[in-house]
Amino acid sequence: MTAPVPHRTTSAYFLQAVASFALAAVSLALGIANLPVSAWVRAFLAIGLLYVITSAFTLAKVIRDRQEEGAITSRVDQARLEKLLAEHDPFKVDGV
Repeated sequence: MTAPVPHRTTSAYFLQAVASFALAAVSLALGIANLPVSAWVRAFLAIGLLYVITSAFTLAKVIRDRQEEGAITSRVDQARLEKLLAEHDPFKVDGV
């Protein structure tokens, strides 16, 4: 009935985003590991890094879910409107 929603990103863009994330996370982890500070400070910074990464994934998922919910609601409303328009006959006379 309706055409599938096309993907908005290419596989190259996806690969670039994954590579960029991996490079940033690994670089920061190596930077934390090589800091000239005590193990407690390194551990604190490493936990902070993990917390930032997990919260970034959670935020991205929440934003994606909210966008998908809006798109589904929009498609349902559009389908209802199309059904009403298809069933409407402007030349139909009631009671005759």
